Amino acid sequence: MGGIYRRGLYHRFVKRPLDVVLSLAALIILLPVIIVIAMLVRAYIGSPVLFGQRRPGLNEKIFTLYKFRTMSLECDDNGNLLPDTVRLSRFGRWLRATSLDELPELWNILKGEMSLVGPRPLAVEYLPHYSQQERVRHAVRPGLTGLAQVNGRNSLTWEKRFALDIRYVGDITFLTDMKIIFITFMVTFRSQDIGERGVDSPPDFHLDRQRKTKEMST
Repeated sequence: MGGIYRRGLYHRFVKRPLDVVLSLAALIILLPVIIVIAMLVRAYIGSPVLFGQRRPGLNEKIFTLYKFRTMSLECDDNGNLLPDTVRLSRFGRWLRATSLDELPELWNILKGEMSLVGPRPLAVEYLPHYSQQERVRHAVRPGLTGLAQVNGRNSLTWEKRFALDIRYVGDITFLTDMKIIFITFMVTFRSQDIGERGVDSPPDFHLDRQRKTKEMST
């Protein structure tokens, strides 16, 4: 998986140490913000404050990604969770729009499971549906932000999103990473291209790929 792209000096020797320094600095500087958000999540949404999701990382190794909760645990009379659109509170929408729900991922970066910049870690159930070319996105650590996130984010089709991921993996440079980080701040500040999964964005990838495969076989 990792042999089809070039590992430059920046990627081999600088990117990971830079991730450690910047994520640690961010955790220290943003600690008061993180504490306040945790208290607000506890007050408006409830416990637990954080939730973890299994995601594929470097070389498809599964890790637990941490985020602040944005949805309640409301269930119907049969004990089944209500739809996401019902459980997503107004406060939760704000957390997503500002990307503040993703601050706990700084811990994932510090642990070496993620990078500041890279293809976003997606759901484990997507793995069997990737083409061989699309799997290249797992040849590097997944990122808190990435090339796809600053070029359309949730408004992109899966094909365009993966094309940008593959493009990034093929040419990782310091200038590219710094540019993506800078644009991420601008996009987040403007709350651009934010959407609910499966509602304002394309359907879940595995369902979209299954549909297209079925259409091609009929």
